[in-house]
Amino acid sequence: MIYIDSAAGPAPAAAKENTMLLRGLNHLAFITDDMTTTIRFYRDLLGMQLVAGIGHDGYRHYFFQMDVGQIAFFEYDIAKPMTSKKFHGTPTAEPIGFDHVALTVDSRADLFALKDKLEAAGIEVTGAVDHGTMWSIYFFDPHNGIPLEASWDCIEIVKTPAIEDDDPMDIAAEGADPQPGHWPEVTDPTPPEQMVAHSGNGSPMRESFLSRGLARIKPEMLEVLAAESKSAAE
Repeated sequence: MIYIDSAAGPAPAAAKENTMLLRGLNHLAFITDDMTTTIRFYRDLLGMQLVAGIGHDGYRHYFFQMDVGQIAFFEYDIAKPMTSKKFHGTPTAEPIGFDHVALTVDSRADLFALKDKLEAAGIEVTGAVDHGTMWSIYFFDPHNGIPLEASWDCIEIVKTPAIEDDDPMDIAAEGADPQPGHWPEVTDPTPPEQMVAHSGNGSPMRESFLSRGLARIKPEMLEVLAAESKSAAE
């Protein structure tokens, strides 16, 4: 993540039509064959919060929270760790579609504190490496083989797009914001009465969490449940 200067103020009215709907990373979902070992690493070593989970019929889905965003893992009987040991950023012809997960720390001291913590646990760490915009260390999830990076952003981008490319792309020169006219406009938006969701395997969690005082329901969801109850009574 590169920090962007927000001092320029709100976007002009003309740009609000293209307001980004996606607000940030919610979670990355991976697979493990050993949730216990995974929790030990992500919660107890990396310091993430284990915030939620579901488990049934030999299947689990657990979530780890950072300040912003989550990492999640599925566990089930036939799961196996990743076999690819491709190092972060190294070109590959393997059809894996994934390179690594980069996580943010607040300071240089935090970066090296994490490095020390990992090395004290016997985990090999490469770096720090100065990438110009950030310093990074690299390591692997010791059980699941997931390549991980921790980064400290050492500069603040104040004008975007900030690109250094020896073969500049025309599309990048169009600007940082979404460019209109390249995708079809929505012509048949979903009406509110059709904004419904079928019950998934985690639905029972809601009643359990609410009854146990582990969660509180959002106002809009109260409206949805009231509407469903009314419809069922008619």
